[in-house]
Amino acid sequence: MVMPTSITGVKVEFLEFPAIVTPPASTKSYFLGGAGVRGLDINVEFVKFTGLGVYLEDKAVASLAAKWSGKTPLELFESLDFYRDIIKGPFEKLIRGTKVRTLPGPEYVRKVSENCVAHMKSVGTYGDAEEKAIQKFRDAFKDQHFPPGSTVFYKQSPKGTLGLYFSKDETIPEHEHTVIENKALSEAVLETMIGEIPVSPALKESLATRFCEFLKDDNLFIAN
Repeated sequence: MVMPTSITGVKVEFLEFPAIVTPPASTKSYFLGGAGVRGLDINVEFVKFTGLGVYLEDKAVASLAAKWSGKTPLELFESLDFYRDIIKGPFEKLIRGTKVRTLPGPEYVRKVSENCVAHMKSVGTYGDAEEKAIQKFRDAFKDQHFPPGSTVFYKQSPKGTLGLYFSKDETIPEHEHTVIENKALSEAVLETMIGEIPVSPALKESLATRFCEFLKDDNLFIAN
C-alpha cells in the first residue's frame, strides 16, 4: 500500500485508530479523516464514553479541495458548511465508534436515535420512511452489549445506504449486521457527530486539523 506521509493514525484514550483500514473481502481502503472522544458532562465531570473515527474514500480529498483548500484549521473548524460537505459528499465513509465505557445497546441507541430524529425534524427530512428506518435502527441494537473496546461500525454510501457492523474489538466484521436504505438517517448519524450540535467537538477539531494538511495535496491516492 502506498500511503501519503500526511496520513497518520490517532490515539484516543487507550484506542488506536490506524491511518488506513481495509474491510474484509474488500479491495477498497479508507483513510482516517479524524478521530476524537465522545463524552458527557455529568456532575461537573466530563465522562468519556466512546472514541469516534471517521474514515473516507481517497476521492474525498479531491471532492473537498476546490472549496476548502488553503483554509486554516480554525477556518475549517468554524465552518458548518465544511462538515456538511463531508456529511453529504459523494464518497463513502466508514465510521468507527469504539467504547471506552460499558454501554448497553438499547441505552446507546436511544440517545443516538433521539439525536438523529431531532436533526431530521429540524431540517424537514423526517417522514414515514424515516420513522420506519429509525425503528429498524433501534431494533438492530436491542440485543447488543458493548464492553470497553467493542465497536460499532457505520458504513455509508453516497446513495444513502447505511450498513451496521458490531465487533467485540476494533476489527471490521466481514458482513453487515443490518442494512438500512435511508439517506436522511444515514446523513443524520454523521451530522449528530460533527454537525451543528456535535456529540464530539474533539472529532470536529481533528478533522479540521488533518484536512488542512490533506487538502494541500488534492491528488491524494491510496493504492492497494
